[in-house]
Amino acid sequence: MTGMDTPDEHQAEIAEFPMRRAAGCPFDPPPDLRAMQRQGPLTKVRLWNGSTPWLVTRQADQRALLRDRRLSADFTKPGYPSPIPIDKDATFIASFPLMDDPEHARLRRMVQGPFAVKRVEAMRPAVQRIVDEAIDTMLAGPNPVDLVTAFALPVPSLVICELLGVPYDDHAFFETNSAVMIRQDVTPEERAGASERLLEYLRVLLRAKTAAPANDLLSALAAQVEAGELSSEEAVQMSVLVLSGGHETTANMIALGTVALLQHPDQLDLLRATDDPGLIASAVEELLRYLNISHTGMRRAVLADVEVAGQVIRAGEGVIMANDIGSRDPDAFSGDPERLDLRRDARRHLAFSFGVHQCLGQTLARMELQVIYSTLYRRIPTLKLATELEKVPFKHDGIVYGVYELPVAW
Repeated sequence: MTGMDTPDEHQAEIAEFPMRRAAGCPFDPPPDLRAMQRQGPLTKVRLWNGSTPWLVTRQADQRALLRDRRLSADFTKPGYPSPIPIDKDATFIASFPLMDDPEHARLRRMVQGPFAVKRVEAMRPAVQRIVDEAIDTMLAGPNPVDLVTAFALPVPSLVICELLGVPYDDHAFFETNSAVMIRQDVTPEERAGASERLLEYLRVLLRAKTAAPANDLLSALAAQVEAGELSSEEAVQMSVLVLSGGHETTANMIALGTVALLQHPDQLDLLRATDDPGLIASAVEELLRYLNISHTGMRRAVLADVEVAGQVIRAGEGVIMANDIGSRDPDAFSGDPERLDLRRDARRHLAFSFGVHQCLGQTLARMELQVIYSTLYRRIPTLKLATELEKVPFKHDGIVYGVYELPVAW
């Protein structure tokens, strides 16, 4: 029909999501996201399964929607825009981040104690010791070295093992299977296999903690199971969530943050030269804002019609809050949000999401990154890339963004 799009023509105009980053710009959101943010607050995108949820690009709208109880984090709800193929009948880690209240709140309360601010601050000396020992080991070893395997993965793995009560000797097992679970290019069967291996591993550990409790989170969960407050499987699922989430995301921020700082030597010099806790904390927030390793967005299903910027989103549709471009929103951050500025007040970033589902481990992650960023570059002031930036393998195929390896020298 003249002057009108056919359904097929309209469908063809919908952009695929997630989008590719520009060559040579590994720290920036895809250019198409920038264009969408300039053009308007909402647009439709097409996912791997052909579904077309709404994409929200402006931070004010993202915050409003993340507070709105008409949106659901439950991945089983109609319209939920899953980032990966999920066989709902297969093994899948679906703990409280993929639930709504009141069940979400009930389960979250069971594990939030160790992540309280005072408890996390009490861990700072132990984390400092772990960081220093990892640097000592790295300096005594080969040069150049892969920073991911020598430092970025071991440090948060050791920290989360100590908190949860998991033997660090098993780190290769849980790191390997955790990595499979967050890749986009594996089959649902491969993801389910990795999930089941981790679940069974934690089932065995939970039984051991029930028989011989210690001063760790897994023992506390075992006690809650004994008291009838949790089922065994709920405790196991939450343990896998803490174990995987506690090392994978922080490891990626360590490595990716290092690459970004090495490409911005003025900012690296600023961080290396300071012992001001306020500036160190500011640097962590800015790196979280600027890099935003959760690059597939925060996803929700719509339970009841909701209006956003004049557009009605209907019940049964999906919504994705693109927090990477939201954290570059010029209406949310003063100055040039495309520039890395460690002195910026970046606390309004959405790297840890927002609302009731904001990241449980954010206090621990912040403290770890403060210790790491204030120690690594000071103790190794000549740290540099041992390859060209173009040869660094970035994780374009994962739910969590980062690098697979990072050759460095000093």
